[in-house]
Amino acid sequence: MLADITEVRPLGAHRLFLRFDDGAAGAVDLAPMLRFDGVFAPLADPSFFAQAKVDTELGTIVWPNGADLCPDVLHARLTGQPMRAMEPQAQAN
Repeated sequence: MLADITEVRPLGAHRLFLRFDDGAAGAVDLAPMLRFDGVFAPLADPSFFAQAKVDTELGTIVWPNGADLCPDVLHARLTGQPMRAMEPQAQAN
């Protein structure tokens, strides 16, 4: 994982301010990223969407219904940097 989310603040509509533990911070518009169906259907309601909070165990944001988003995707969206592939672990000899 690149970085964990340490702060989230709703900004209205489907935008959130996110801060990551690597210092990256800013607003992300999630509307273009989400299909509001299935577990994400309740997020179409702006008042429900605004209930996003940080899950410190997962290092990402979650909603009361259990919906969550990958912090690596959110970090890439915020910074414009591509996601890095996880490097393979060294093999034991």
